[in-house]
Amino acid sequence: MTTGISRAWTRLLVPFAALFLVLQLTGCGDKEADQRKAFIDFLQNTVQRSGEHLPALSADQKQKFGPYINDYAIIYGFSQQVNHAVDSGIKPVVDELSAIRMPQDYLTRRDSLRQASGSLGVLTQQIQAARTQADSGKAGLKQPSDLKAVYDNVYNKVVTQPVSVLMPLLPALQTLSQDAVQTGDFLQQQGTQVTFNGPAIQFPTQPQATQYNQLMTTLAANSQALAQAQSALQNTFQ
Repeated sequence: MTTGISRAWTRLLVPFAALFLVLQLTGCGDKEADQRKAFIDFLQNTVQRSGEHLPALSADQKQKFGPYINDYAIIYGFSQQVNHAVDSGIKPVVDELSAIRMPQDYLTRRDSLRQASGSLGVLTQQIQAARTQADSGKAGLKQPSDLKAVYDNVYNKVVTQPVSVLMPLLPALQTLSQDAVQTGDFLQQQGTQVTFNGPAIQFPTQPQATQYNQLMTTLAANSQALAQAQSALQNTFQ
């Protein structure tokens, strides 16, 4: 008699267990959808409007986004590396070059410009490595179609576009800064033979004047790099 009752209860427990499992799975699906929606809203309403300086996630946002914090880490990590390259490598060079307004400035600012431009040579490699790392991380993502469409737009804005601006700009800016330093070195070598008078400069011999004019011609040919860098800092890396 007791055994029969036990078996009856066992048969009844199976449907309840299956129902509980279905409820659990349904709950997980709803949680993922909520996390995805919160992350999409964040990408559209915060990241898209943040420029290149992306915000760090708060503890509350990390909880709301769940596993999608890893998706954000890809673009956030790249943004941090590029911002460091811009702030510590490009901006100081642009500031030094922008401060050269008179011939004597090539002489007085040559050492500070030489120091500022010293890191430009490795920035190209660093940014390319950061891009490769970001591309690899993005390629490994498995995103639902609604999130992928938004994420791809953000990725293009944060990663692809800045790289397309910086990669051709860096070697041109390095060339221009080297030309400016070379001009300063030349003026330093002339010692007291050169005379400065505001925007005018005078040399005692024609060969000296000819060499200086050649340096100016080279600088003028590469001067667009400074205008492009200033535009990039203003429009892309605010």
